[in-house]
Amino acid sequence: MNAFQPQPMLSAREALDFLLGAARPVEEVETLPTLAANGRVLAKSQVSGMNVPGQDNTQMDGYAVRSADCASGSATLTVSQRIPAGHVGQPLLPGTAARIFTGALIPEGADAVVMQEQCELHEKIVTIRHAPRPGEWIRRAGEDITHGSVILPAGTRLRSQELGLAASVGLAELPVRRKLRVAVFFTGDELAMPGEPLAPGAIYNSNRFTLRALLENLGCEIVDLGIVPDTLAATREVLRQAAQGNDLIITSGGVSVGEEDHIRPAVEAEGRLNLWQIAIKPGKPLAFGEVGSSFFIGLPGNPVSSLITFMLFVRPFVLRLQGVGDAAALAPRVYSLRADFNLPKADRRNEFLRARVNREGGLDLFPNQGSGVLTSTVWADGVIDNPPGNLIRAGDQVRFIPFSELLY
Repeated sequence: MNAFQPQPMLSAREALDFLLGAARPVEEVETLPTLAANGRVLAKSQVSGMNVPGQDNTQMDGYAVRSADCASGSATLTVSQRIPAGHVGQPLLPGTAARIFTGALIPEGADAVVMQEQCELHEKIVTIRHAPRPGEWIRRAGEDITHGSVILPAGTRLRSQELGLAASVGLAELPVRRKLRVAVFFTGDELAMPGEPLAPGAIYNSNRFTLRALLENLGCEIVDLGIVPDTLAATREVLRQAAQGNDLIITSGGVSVGEEDHIRPAVEAEGRLNLWQIAIKPGKPLAFGEVGSSFFIGLPGNPVSSLITFMLFVRPFVLRLQGVGDAAALAPRVYSLRADFNLPKADRRNEFLRARVNREGGLDLFPNQGSGVLTSTVWADGVIDNPPGNLIRAGDQVRFIPFSELLY
């Protein structure tokens, strides 16, 4: 394989565009019960075979009437019938009203509903103290969904809302792209697992827990290959193993340029490397390439760098591989909020600063922005996207991305 040629560091936007441009969505499709399709991506647009509502029905508990009978604003009518939801009433005769309950079908002849709070009932006689307009409190057939309309386009990532919408038109099954298969492994002789004794110089492997949870949030099928010794031979061997039957390989650590950082030469030996460094802080070292038929992404070992680069680059890349086609669904929403702090020193790279929304609606900055300070990610509500060379003064408007936009 050809060795990777050094290139200038890409901006965050350039790097993301590069990754998304290289992504090849999985092609295999499976049909799942709608109840089991949460988090999956639709493979085919879904069309409604019915109107919703199917027929005119009432939005309120009250009385179905002919509006002309109530034009005086104080009409006395005979209650001729009672119509619960799920039942069909008789045609409404002039001079009568039907007691009706939310969701029930409007009887033939009625053209309005008067809410029960505007009525007084005495035995079989109701006094309507309101002059309703035709159509008042009536849901019209098809006002939400019309027969033949596309309710969910292909490439939609299914959430609770979409599943409810599919069920509302009677879709018991949905065609979805298969789950993305992602292999993960972690490099570093210093890494230990929680529960094991911590030797001098060792650290617990927090990235394994963070990255697995992030991938689970995205509905991936995870193959965890554990911790790999810091040798080129071991790294190459596990890369070959990871490339068997997986769509994506993600590693953490070993992507810098030290003598014990073996990811780059291992990927170059087993596949190819297309991208190496990004002009962001934290998270400059980010490797992207291919090993066999699998994509490869190497994340930094520092825990905050690993988290930030996953949220900004891996998440949208994974969603594109899963078949999400809408660019807006890949990009997090950004909010303009007031900075309630000063940042007197600018960095030449695009910084992503951990910050929290305070009670006044402004942003407070975590005091230690180090790439190993995991407490900042628990304390913060999100990150400030601060451009290269930009100083921040209290009162400035800044670009804030909530974690809720980056984690799912």
